[in-house]
Amino acid sequence: MSPVSPARALFLIPLLGLSLTAAEAPLPDKVEFNRDIRPILSDNCFYCHGNDPNHRKAKLRLDLRDEALTKEAFVPGKPGESLLVDRILSEDEDELMPPPDSHKKLSKRQKDLLAKWIEQGAGYQQHWSYEKPVKAEVPAGTNGVDFLVRKRLSVIGLEPSPEADKRTLVRRLHADLTGLPPKPEEVAAFVADNSPDAYAKLVDRLLASPHYGERMAIGWLDVVRFADTIGYHSDNPRNVWPYRDWVIASFNANKPFDRFTVEQLAGDLLPDATQETRVGSAFNRLLLSTEEGGAQAKDYEQRMLTDRVRAVGAAWMGQTTGCAQCHDHKFDPFTMRDFYSLGAFFADIKEPILGRREEGIMVLDEAGEKTLDELSAKVSALRTDFSKPRPELAAGQAAWETAALAAVAKEAAWQPVAPLKASTAKKNVILKAEKDGLVRASIDEKRNARMQNDGTDTYTLSAKVPVKGITGFRLTAVKEKSPGIGLATNGNFVLTEITVTAGKGRKLALARAAATFEQNNHPASSAIDGKTEGQDNGWAVLGGTGTDQALILELAEPFDGSAEELAFTLAFAFGSNHEIANLRLAHTTAASPAEAPGAALPSPEITAILKTESAGRKPEQTAKLAEAYRQIAPELESLRAELATAEKAKADFEASAPKCIVSVSDTNHRTVRILPRGNWMDESGEIVKAALPHYLPSKDLGDRTPDRLDLGQWLVSRDNPLTARTVMNRMWKHFFGTGLSKVLDDLGAQGEPPVNPELLDWLACEFMDSGWDYRHMVRIIVMSGTYRQTSVAKPELVAADPYNRECARQSPFRHDAELIRDHALSVSGLLVPRIGGPSVKPYQPEGYWENLNFPVRTYVADTGESQHRRGLYTWWQRSFLHPSLVAFDAPSREECTAERNRSNIPQQALVLLNDPTYVEAARAFAARILSECQGDSTQRIHWAWQAALQRDPDDEEAALAANLVAKHLAEYRADPAAAGELLKVGLAPLPEKLDASELAAWTHVARVLLNLHESVTRS
Repeated sequence: MSPVSPARALFLIPLLGLSLTAAEAPLPDKVEFNRDIRPILSDNCFYCHGNDPNHRKAKLRLDLRDEALTKEAFVPGKPGESLLVDRILSEDEDELMPPPDSHKKLSKRQKDLLAKWIEQGAGYQQHWSYEKPVKAEVPAGTNGVDFLVRKRLSVIGLEPSPEADKRTLVRRLHADLTGLPPKPEEVAAFVADNSPDAYAKLVDRLLASPHYGERMAIGWLDVVRFADTIGYHSDNPRNVWPYRDWVIASFNANKPFDRFTVEQLAGDLLPDATQETRVGSAFNRLLLSTEEGGAQAKDYEQRMLTDRVRAVGAAWMGQTTGCAQCHDHKFDPFTMRDFYSLGAFFADIKEPILGRREEGIMVLDEAGEKTLDELSAKVSALRTDFSKPRPELAAGQAAWETAALAAVAKEAAWQPVAPLKASTAKKNVILKAEKDGLVRASIDEKRNARMQNDGTDTYTLSAKVPVKGITGFRLTAVKEKSPGIGLATNGNFVLTEITVTAGKGRKLALARAAATFEQNNHPASSAIDGKTEGQDNGWAVLGGTGTDQALILELAEPFDGSAEELAFTLAFAFGSNHEIANLRLAHTTAASPAEAPGAALPSPEITAILKTESAGRKPEQTAKLAEAYRQIAPELESLRAELATAEKAKADFEASAPKCIVSVSDTNHRTVRILPRGNWMDESGEIVKAALPHYLPSKDLGDRTPDRLDLGQWLVSRDNPLTARTVMNRMWKHFFGTGLSKVLDDLGAQGEPPVNPELLDWLACEFMDSGWDYRHMVRIIVMSGTYRQTSVAKPELVAADPYNRECARQSPFRHDAELIRDHALSVSGLLVPRIGGPSVKPYQPEGYWENLNFPVRTYVADTGESQHRRGLYTWWQRSFLHPSLVAFDAPSREECTAERNRSNIPQQALVLLNDPTYVEAARAFAARILSECQGDSTQRIHWAWQAALQRDPDDEEAALAANLVAKHLAEYRADPAAAGELLKVGLAPLPEKLDASELAAWTHVARVLLNLHESVTRS
């Protein structure tokens, strides 16, 4: 900034006076920095003159008073001598601030406020959300919400609205506390109850409902970005639904919010950690991840760190932290060091950075734990019986030791062949020959998808074997990883044909082939019969894929190896990647090598013991030898079978048990460093340890590096000014449609100061004082007269407060997507109200998932009860969210969502009229109308209105409905096939005794009712 010229300064004084007197709205008597000035500076100035030193212009900071004073940006008490005022009033585009190319322009009132603020001394305040909340005094016996709302209304000259009628109140409470509509008899009972505590009893009943936890969970699941899939690339599933059940159960149990927080950040680190707290720690695993083969681990390690920091910022701190990944926050004091230090809290979590997520821990209810205990006890008892000393086995063990030593001696006749080269005919399989002779095969998933390969291939292995008198070769398929020794999904392979050539194509004649295992109709001999095509030929091992299997090739004549190179050609013509995964080659000079291919070899450890004289064996060696024999002893065959059955039962139970990926702490923490410009390839930045944001108060931990448990406890400590405000601001939005501070996930400088800061602070303090009792705060709000006001706005209120920020009335707003579904299913009678369980798949348009690949998937809608569960339990596919959820603005949950959009578009009506869920619900509702009301059409219309809306229709509505029924009934009488087409939508069975044409006609009335504004709106 250039100095203000004397002439310019003299000119400013009358100009400022004129500006202040000509303002359209009166300026406050006392200008407050946080309320009046910070928003102006943050929106227009901090981007270039704020916290970020790398983007700061003219070395000027306006976010710190002392720095602004040193640059004479303003002179307290003297606006005419302040450079800031000079620049905002300049008519020179080169001098004007904000500059024209910023596309920002101060209003006349904003300029007046800045000038008056400087005139009053240019006092600064710490940003409001970083100050410790102060609890306002509220008269004893008074609802704090009502007292502070009405105190504010009296200042601005507004009167609160009258209380809503009883029908509206009961519908509102049901929507807000359970998300389900009330039954007509529930409304009637409340309307008829004139006792003083009628409303309080209704509130308490709904707070005690198990559906309360489901309703509260929806907003939290948005904030923590809960979904059933990983998000990136293939967007494959993961086991995480038990976390949703944990959230629901936590709200229903009224778990204190501080404990709720700590269990999510560090449930695995608690001294009293349980299955429940570990499931809570699944919060840390809800981030986006990838299984893409070509992804870079360091890139995704950084993405995961960033995701977690943003989640903590949004869910608890009400702070936008993401920009500090690349630079210091331009508007708030959150620095890059703060960002990466916060991310370092999660560097201990043991998890795959790339690739498939683990299955997770078993999550068992009481009955499941009892079953597992019983299965484990049975296995333990059988193992004890199996392992006890058995003198009667001595003779059999001695014979086995002799046979095993003979097998070891025979194995000595085989010598390894180390291939020099290994190649494949098709490029979707990669072969690699290791130095120890093992040949590894793996599928290149990218090439596999691009080539659309049929899964056939040919391996060629070359080697030199300078040995005379070779009589045979052995190919061993080696078991290393699940599911078996082949590349096929079932672990199998089919070796269609194998040939051995020497030198320049001289084929060695094979006399016979034998194998350690042969699949039915796929014997070893089929691999040397000269047939190289078709799925019926070749050696296969299905049924024996769980261990090594060998194919022995006996030569017709001994071969004298020389400098000639041998080539082994393995043809796999079956397709579907039925190829050997890993293999070894060996040769022998022994006579008739194919005679005894199935001799079982003991392990190297047992072999070493067998070679030791019995007198010289140690006790533990003798015990191991006895255990090895027990595994094959004929005398124990029935006991082994019983043990195997018990172990399988236990393994099957464990495999089928619900699983959840959770946090597991690793002693080897990942290294976290500050990444210049957020570039994961730049490792020049400083390494940082876990640390709390520098600008917020925290307790001194001494030399100890804090962990996730410390982070969780700090977030809900009394010293942290953010968490209670953030949570209460979201709660206010839940019950009034808009937060006291409108931007729910940003209580920083770019957010909005609360419209009633005294009220937000009182709520935050009361929340903490109550022991972080969430239900207590809900009850305070819904019991308030402010909440119970009518949403019908008087004209003067609309004019004075069009967006109802001051809460002089209630606010109507559209239900969330899940609740619209719940309403339709509930009214129809189809809703299955069971709490918890795996995600479900409602009807979905065919082909909606056609672009979901790796692997290609076909959506299969659920049947039975699963088709009629609450919307909360819908399968959440991040990249292809269910279209009816999308239509009503449900988030994909790829990012934390503190507030959903609420749109009003034609597609929403089309969903309600045509989505199979709503058509089926309308049909079932129509069946209820006909079967549960035995009167005439007029009576049925009234019954339907009561069932859906808990009121009677007015005369116009009743007439329109009657005409609609008559019109469609005539149509369907004339065209019964059309009625059949409508009624076949959905899986719910058709009532047997109802007339199809009449049911179809009333289905249209039901569709209209489910599509009404009242049905999708909370009033």
